[in-house]
Amino acid sequence: MLNKLHIATYNIHKGFSHFNRRVMVHQLRDSLRALNADIIFLQEVVGEHKGHGARFENWPESPQYEFLADSIWTDFAYGKNAVYDEGHHGNAILSRYPILRWDNVDVSAHRFESRGLLHCEIGIPQWRENLHCICVHLGLFKRGRSRQLQLLERHIEELVPKDAPLVIAGDFNDWREMASRVLAQRLALAEVFELTEGRSARTFPATLPLFRLDRIYVRGFHIERAQVHQGHPWSKISDHAVLSAQMILR
Repeated sequence: MLNKLHIATYNIHKGFSHFNRRVMVHQLRDSLRALNADIIFLQEVVGEHKGHGARFENWPESPQYEFLADSIWTDFAYGKNAVYDEGHHGNAILSRYPILRWDNVDVSAHRFESRGLLHCEIGIPQWRENLHCICVHLGLFKRGRSRQLQLLERHIEELVPKDAPLVIAGDFNDWREMASRVLAQRLALAEVFELTEGRSARTFPATLPLFRLDRIYVRGFHIERAQVHQGHPWSKISDHAVLSAQMILR
């Protein structure tokens, strides 16, 4: 059905297993394909790294977002956030539907922690309004996150029509679960696990999730199903669990 949408969000830990022991991007690609999501929000995606190709035999030649999208997600966008001598990493959105325009907004709180908001406008056949998707990876410190949430709020108010469907997903690093106060009260967004389970999902660490760091916030959708993907094979791929949601456009 054209009014249904299946999305997922995942912090991929730069394509490495726990403690950076093994390259996991090949297993990651297979597992993402098995999810069969329409749109995937990814964090800690390596766009380039000069040293990994020489050090690891199975390191892909193409950027991770291209390698993971392959022929399944025909459109993708990458927001370069952290830049260093060997390369760079950031957020990415993979989509089965055309990405009509995109922008990456720098919301870094300080020079030691580069962060961005990757905003894509996606055209889905027969939808009256374009879908707006924002992939986030917020900072580790409370003050920085508060500032980033304010910037996110301002960005949405300025650039996303109030009647347009909206999905914000990613790693909020929100130990104190404060993001919902801003996004729900001020922007009329709802977190999918708060709607279906009463509270946001535990996603970190993937082997035994204790902390509720990753979220999916939506506006303009009815949630049909929300799921935490943990255990084998996910716990071997990254230090975060995967969240997915099947939704129906209102």
